[in-house]
Amino acid sequence: MSTSPPKPQANDWSPDQYLLFRDARNRPIHDLITFLGPSYSPTSIIDLGCGPGNSTEILATRFPHATSISGVDASPAMLAKARSTLPNTPFTQANLQTYTPPSGTDLLFSNAVLHWLRHADRLATLTRLLHTQRPGTGVLAFQVPDNHAEPSHRAMRETAAAPGPWRQYFADLPPEQRPDLDPIESVIEYYDLLKPLCRAVETWTTRYVHVLGEGHAGIVEWVRGTGLQPFLGVLPVEGGVREAFLGEYKRRLERAYPVAGDGSVLLEYPRRFVVAFR
Repeated sequence: MSTSPPKPQANDWSPDQYLLFRDARNRPIHDLITFLGPSYSPTSIIDLGCGPGNSTEILATRFPHATSISGVDASPAMLAKARSTLPNTPFTQANLQTYTPPSGTDLLFSNAVLHWLRHADRLATLTRLLHTQRPGTGVLAFQVPDNHAEPSHRAMRETAAAPGPWRQYFADLPPEQRPDLDPIESVIEYYDLLKPLCRAVETWTTRYVHVLGEGHAGIVEWVRGTGLQPFLGVLPVEGGVREAFLGEYKRRLERAYPVAGDGSVLLEYPRRFVVAFR
């Protein structure tokens, strides 16, 4: 899924790559919706950063009586996949930094999207979105990976800075185009930002553990659909530079993640959840 920066330079996001792990990626979507409770029944829903439509589809199934469900994303490839999956659902191409939802939308739902924004843009976007909602009824529910310090993501930054044919491409990037993401805010930072605008704010962190039978190659395939994509987008498609980068990245993963007795690798993946009641 994507919003805007950092932006892959060589190709768009791949819905097929992202959906290789559909069931695992859907788990936090179900968990976030479940928190809202069985009696919660919003009339209007917008899926912010809908990606290939998997989250929109789950929302439509969970809230069949909603009169309006739509999705927003910045990636043309993701939107094409979403439209093919849900041809009767309206999807809009937009950047979350500038997108303004219709005033009074009951549920603004966002799965694994806001972390793509830089820190200042992320906080400004959250407050702007909340201001469009009606006090007393509006809900902003979002989930973001909190893996900046995890070995899988630390290895991306370390590989980019390591000696190799890829390093020159990262060294020449201006700071605002760096492919690594800003760390996620602390729980108190989210709370202090959102609570003055809300009647209640709930937040928690879940540390998922994904069993990848493909070993360390499975981690590579997982992050190729998300956090690794901006790194690969910096590198040329031809000349073997990407392949060299991926080889060094995988070697670092092999040192960081032990192999289980059955040959699997366990990928720990923390996610931060926030539900703000306007």
